Amino acid sequence: MHATVGDTLLVHGRVVGQHDRTAEVIEVLGPDGTPPYRVRFTDDGHEALMSPGPDSVVRHKEPG
Repeated sequence: MHATVGDTLLVHGRVVGQHDRTAEVIEVLGPDGTPPYRVRFTDDGHEALMSPGPDSVVRHKEPG
């Protein structure tokens, strides 16, 4: 998994009834865009340090 600042991390719910969450990557702490990432969740503004697992997808920001 590789991400850059400004990318979006989509974290799928792991159990029935748990909603997907999205977070903006605000800092990349691993080498060459690898985890861990400091993220800010879009639904509540909570910041966390994450090493995403297989239930997560990086959506790269559009160049521009």
